[in-house]
Amino acid sequence: MNRLAVRNADLMLLLVAIIWGTSYGVAKQALVFYPVLGFLFIRFSMTCVLLLPSLRGQFRAALRPGLPLGLTLLAIFLLETYGVLQTSASNAAFLISLFVVFTPFFEWLMFKRRPTTAAFLAAGLSLLGALLLTHGGEVRMNLGDWLMIGAALLRGFIVCLTKRYSQTSNVSALALTAVQTGVVASGCLLLLLALPGPLPALPHAPAFWWATAYLVVFCTLFAFYAQNYGVRRTTPTRASLLMGSEPLFGALFAVLWLGEQLSAAAWLGGLLIVLTSLWASRPAREQGSGAAAPAHG
Repeated sequence: MNRLAVRNADLMLLLVAIIWGTSYGVAKQALVFYPVLGFLFIRFSMTCVLLLPSLRGQFRAALRPGLPLGLTLLAIFLLETYGVLQTSASNAAFLISLFVVFTPFFEWLMFKRRPTTAAFLAAGLSLLGALLLTHGGEVRMNLGDWLMIGAALLRGFIVCLTKRYSQTSNVSALALTAVQTGVVASGCLLLLLALPGPLPALPHAPAFWWATAYLVVFCTLFAFYAQNYGVRRTTPTRASLLMGSEPLFGALFAVLWLGEQLSAAAWLGGLLIVLTSLWASRPAREQGSGAAAPAHG
């Protein structure tokens, strides 16, 4: 493969990391105008509609893996979005990256592959990083921080679940994503209908619709395509290094765009999470046994 193709792949993956890093801050802004369940329903129903053409001839095959994966994704985004609402966008961006450290332990449970010593060390260092990030080393994490850690746990689980289904299914990634987003949208609508009182009126603020459109078009559709394009044209290790910079871009976006403040201890904790996540994931990916990356919606 020529250098230009590799360079283009690297740029695409770096762009994905930048875009996904901004998603926490953009979602936090959208939630100013509309409640969590309504926001998620709109976001994922729009995404599902745009992906419907990919289901042509694959709907039945995509339904079997798509339902459990979609339900898991629903739980992830409920935790993640409620978490973003109650913590800072910078904290959310860093804490969600803990999924890379959690994944080897789910792989141990599901595939009977014991994590490496590096994975155990990374888990401990990441815990230290999370404590430094949230409250300067004091064990006083708020509800939003805990929700983001719960979302990271489920992201680690969905990586291994996706790997399991990919071994027995030939469904295209876009078709599978279409079913998953449809399940998320349907689940949010059912939860909305189960709540007492009328459904919330659609927001009129242009800022909400611009934020939602950005998340749908760039953070889901474009990022999914760019991730597939880049991963196929570079090494897994290089891809993980580039995409592992996502939390740093998330924190920078939160500081520069949302005006959030991070202490020196918080920056140290966030960097510790990112570095240990990359350290834990690198050996497995170099051997070509890493699981597929989870969809970021």
